[in-house]
Amino acid sequence: MGKKIDLSAHLKRYFGFDTFKGNQEEVIENVLKGNDTFVLMPTGGGKSLCYQLPSLILSGTAIIISPLIALMKNQVDAIRNISGDDSVAHYLNSSLTKTAITKVKEDIVDGKTKLLYVAPESLTKEENIEFLKSVEISFYAVDEAHCISEWGHDFRPEYRRIRPIIEEIGTKPLMALTATATPKVQSDIQKSLGMVKSMVFKSSFNRPNLYYDVRAKKDATKQIIKILKENVGKSGIIYCLSRKKVEELAEVLQVNGIKARPYHAGMDAATRAGNQDAFLMEDCDVIVATIAFGMGIDKPDVRLVMHYDIPKSLEGYYQETGRAGRDGGEGRCITFYSYKDIQKLEKFMQGKPIAEQEIGKQLLLETVSYAESSICRRKILLHYFGEKHDEDCCDTCDNCVHPKEQHEGQDNVALMIKTILELKERFKADYISPFLAGKSNSVIKTYKHDEHELFGAGKEKDEKYWNAVIRQLLVPGLLVKEIENYGILKVSDLGKEFLAKPRSFFITQEHDFESVDIEEKSGGGTASVDPQLLSMLKDLRKKISKRKNLPPFVIFQDPSLEAMAIHYPISLEELNNIPGVGSGKAKRFGKEFVDLIKKHVDDNEIERPVDLVVKSVANKSKNKISIIQSIDRQINLTDIASSQGIDMEEFITELESIVYSGTRVNIDYYIDQVMDEDTKDDIFDYFKEDAESDDIGSALEELGEEYYSEENVRLVRIKFLSEVGN
Repeated sequence: MGKKIDLSAHLKRYFGFDTFKGNQEEVIENVLKGNDTFVLMPTGGGKSLCYQLPSLILSGTAIIISPLIALMKNQVDAIRNISGDDSVAHYLNSSLTKTAITKVKEDIVDGKTKLLYVAPESLTKEENIEFLKSVEISFYAVDEAHCISEWGHDFRPEYRRIRPIIEEIGTKPLMALTATATPKVQSDIQKSLGMVKSMVFKSSFNRPNLYYDVRAKKDATKQIIKILKENVGKSGIIYCLSRKKVEELAEVLQVNGIKARPYHAGMDAATRAGNQDAFLMEDCDVIVATIAFGMGIDKPDVRLVMHYDIPKSLEGYYQETGRAGRDGGEGRCITFYSYKDIQKLEKFMQGKPIAEQEIGKQLLLETVSYAESSICRRKILLHYFGEKHDEDCCDTCDNCVHPKEQHEGQDNVALMIKTILELKERFKADYISPFLAGKSNSVIKTYKHDEHELFGAGKEKDEKYWNAVIRQLLVPGLLVKEIENYGILKVSDLGKEFLAKPRSFFITQEHDFESVDIEEKSGGGTASVDPQLLSMLKDLRKKISKRKNLPPFVIFQDPSLEAMAIHYPISLEELNNIPGVGSGKAKRFGKEFVDLIKKHVDDNEIERPVDLVVKSVANKSKNKISIIQSIDRQINLTDIASSQGIDMEEFITELESIVYSGTRVNIDYYIDQVMDEDTKDDIFDYFKEDAESDDIGSALEELGEEYYSEENVRLVRIKFLSEVGN
């Protein structure tokens, strides 16, 4: 290529940087030499510079194939800003008008354009192919190259056509770039793009500043609110799988005083862009989003990335968590896991082609392995991307910080390796585990392996245990997964050495997320009633009832007191969120209760759960306002029930919840229609003078079921509570 180019000078001139990051310089030198180049570089590693700088140096136009229209525009704007010339970079996609397309082509022909971003769909159009044949191309760069592989987390069939089209336009050096590729996906990309012999530049996938944490998905919303309230002002992204959950969670967070906004593909473009800008400009702290959010979002100070729903693949998980701490600062990645979510994702796959279902299932199994495993999460992730992590403890994942029990597994490891070899290394984990556990199924019977001498050789352990053994042998490399038939287990040379000369090997107990106690996992507060406080609250209720000459149950019901003794509300606002306590009751009776609770908390140095009471968006009595308005207009209660689409019994239950929370209603007009004066007075007097509780069973027993119907007793109880308590 003649004299050596001073790349540092070009870097300074165009981008203002003094030094390259990682292996950027070697990558660029390889491109300038005219070689095919494969770049594996995690999010935030500076992938785009690897094709932007050589395109500015070389003559001709670099063709950058990218699937993301929004990202194209961002990158074109960025290049134009550093160059000061709008002609230097263009994009060609379905969003352009005919006039705009003409301008793009003129600039390319005139030699002004150094980078042309093209969507794969646009590249396949005949008129574009013909045009590109006529211009000087410096090289091709395929960004987000994992889209080429069905095993990648974002497979796009049109990517499979890139190589034939490049050959039709005219072969030039080729770059493939991706932020997430397992050895299987890397192999797919190289084969599909015809660049098997290309130079591969792989940066480490290790992000040492990220803390990985997987928690049981129990009261996930409460846990999220607690975490966000402990990290006020820090930027966070919460990923959900469905648009509906995005909307719901964003609303709940807003109601609980957190500056959050939703983001998903179903929103109109203006709202979506507005919410994204608010997040980038720090007008909101948290974005609740589907995976539509984040592609090309360059916000370096995201401190929290949470997954409300488990992602469909570890590649997706790695890319999404990779948006935390891109500035090298703190980044916490918290995932809420329940096997039910995995089953839901499997159901979504039904109806897709069998091959696609099989791939989806294998990718989900990798996610399950990651979530349920109790070995270092960093080791598992890096192993998945074909990278070894030798440190014994990373101290930045929940498994290393809270290690699980271990036991000697030498014999079982040897049995596992022996079994895989005996079965000719032809099966996946979901075949080997039931085989060893002695659980026959139709596939095992088809191979007649239920008659094999090793069938059930490990039946004292269950399938879950044998799955754990497989996972824990893959990471140190005693077992490997075949790349071509992904998932089939093979024994490595290390594994064969172990079988010839077994040694000590500790197996770590796996997580059982389905039975874990949420408080044990999240480490906050107490989930049981404080008996001392409950007793004090009942005494206070009795004292107030005597002073006001009211039955105790009129003030607060037992379930409300029990909730207070769990959550320790110390303000009227917090009390307002306790079940059965509305704003009316909180105002009328609440002050003495919250004062008592506050004193108890201070005296005993109780650490209150930070998430204590999560405000819900919808009132439990959804129809509350329309019911109250209808009663104010004195509409017959049976007609109100009918208009709400419920029977009378359900309607009375709705009415009870309204009154118990402290709202006053006047249903005299209806009671006077359905019962005589004496009946009404007898029931009312019972609750006022004799009742020790508001229990309907006790009332009917005392009053006589033969004389009084349950419906009438409940209606008068509503009248009594409303007049006397509210």
